[in-house]
Amino acid sequence: MAYLIDIPTFSDERGNLTVLDDKIPFQIKRLFYIYGVDNSARGGHRHHQTVQAAICIQGRCSIINDDGDKEERYELDEPRKCLILETKDWHVMTDFSADAILLVLASTNFDPADYIFTPYEHNS
Repeated sequence: MAYLIDIPTFSDERGNLTVLDDKIPFQIKRLFYIYGVDNSARGGHRHHQTVQAAICIQGRCSIINDDGDKEERYELDEPRKCLILETKDWHVMTDFSADAILLVLASTNFDPADYIFTPYEHNS
């Protein structure tokens, strides 16, 4: 299941410094950021191999995650919060504020064959 980690942040009268050193539990192969999102949802997939770390470095957004057993909603509303998404985590990113910038760090390079777009089926 996805989980949140707190990234160390150092604050003083000059501002804030948030440091990722040794906090991401995988080697980073790719990074990208999502911004300027309208009312659309993003994502809607999981991966065969890729683990990801999502940080809303500005503004806020929500990530709805389903690991096949449990669905949970995460609010990313400060840049020290980092959501780790495992391969089994089918996720949708939604409710972006107008100023949101979502930074995503990935454990693999982009490969279209790594994506699984079919959501889990749950028996109610």
